[in-house]
Amino acid sequence: MTTPEQPGTAAAHPEERNPGPRRAIPAALLAFLGVLFFLNIVSRLCVGPLLPVIEGEFGLRHSAAGSLYFFLAAGSCVGLYLSGHIAWRLSHRATIAVSGMTLGTALVAVAFTPSLAGIRAELLLLGIGAGLYLPSGVAVLTENTPEGSWGKVLAIHELGPNLGYICAPLIAELLLGVFSWQGVLGSMGVPAILLSGAFLLSGLGETAPAQRPGGAALALLARDRSFWGVAGLFAVSIGLGLGIYSMMPLFLVNDLGMDRAHANLITGLSRVSGLFSVFVAGALADRLGRPRAAVLSLAAAGTCAVLLAVVQGPRVTPILAFFQAASAASFYPAGFSLLSSVFPLPVRNLAVSMVLILATLFGAGGVPPLIGLLADGASFSFAFGAAGAATLAFIVCFMLFPSGGAKPRVGSRDTPAASR
Repeated sequence: MTTPEQPGTAAAHPEERNPGPRRAIPAALLAFLGVLFFLNIVSRLCVGPLLPVIEGEFGLRHSAAGSLYFFLAAGSCVGLYLSGHIAWRLSHRATIAVSGMTLGTALVAVAFTPSLAGIRAELLLLGIGAGLYLPSGVAVLTENTPEGSWGKVLAIHELGPNLGYICAPLIAELLLGVFSWQGVLGSMGVPAILLSGAFLLSGLGETAPAQRPGGAALALLARDRSFWGVAGLFAVSIGLGLGIYSMMPLFLVNDLGMDRAHANLITGLSRVSGLFSVFVAGALADRLGRPRAAVLSLAAAGTCAVLLAVVQGPRVTPILAFFQAASAASFYPAGFSLLSSVFPLPVRNLAVSMVLILATLFGAGGVPPLIGLLADGASFSFAFGAAGAATLAFIVCFMLFPSGGAKPRVGSRDTPAASR
């Protein structure tokens, strides 16, 4: 008999044991979670467009400014780890609400904190609140949606972060005309708190109890090669997408000589492409296969990053930024659908947590400071080219030395990889 703590056993999906009538896509739940995910992402992404102002106010170097993302990433990893414990003790629904209330409180606190040390601590708390969301969000969506629609539903869910990528620099630039940069962040805290409370009261998104994140389950995940394969894909994707996006305004200002407003406008508009590419990617993931769609999106994003470094100009750079953003956004419908198909429901939130902890540490915590460090020593162009080249090298290694399990098993679209 399969126990819920065994991520590597071939337990049947509950929907497969009790097929029942086909369920419709839960539109109200999807809308709620999409908006919450938007606020979750935009509150963190606004830091990037504000970096030129932060550098000037505190006299920071590029590497020091980029290191602010380390505090966000470290907090996000803590939140990802805690999400399983909170979901087990409360519920996935309650965890989603706690996430929004925590990050909203941190944003409001930033508005009243003048010191850099205090702001770093609040960015850490902001990351914790943000990290709580995604494992429970993915669990709620996939448990309340038929598996055949996962690609489409997760693509719609990805509208939240993709709209955040578009709106963050535009919101930051607009609100800087009214508030200080701290006030820009603080002004987003109140809606996050209110909407999280409304979701908790709505009764939407009921799920089965979450798996307790015990040591045995973590050990089995760590021994599963498919876990490391999927974690590697997510780490490269977050590093390439968030790393380049967060440092794009500094790249445009320092290497291309643009003014800050123009740079933030290009950074935001480049992400419009993600609104369309996620739907194409979701359909391709359902039709062509999740691993193949994920790898193709990373290859395209890495190639565009290299081209951003070597082919520059007032016209070609915005075009390349547009295609790089589209490729980076295309990974997530395939990536989360792949992750959901590899691991069954009892441990899905735990697998999402651990994959994203590793991916966030590398991608969000390591890449932006590394890009800033390379920019201090050479240029942002060199740093972007290095990030793209490293991505392409990873893909070659991934293809030559496959994880052996970063894909659903033959014969069952939801059968997890065997534990090794």
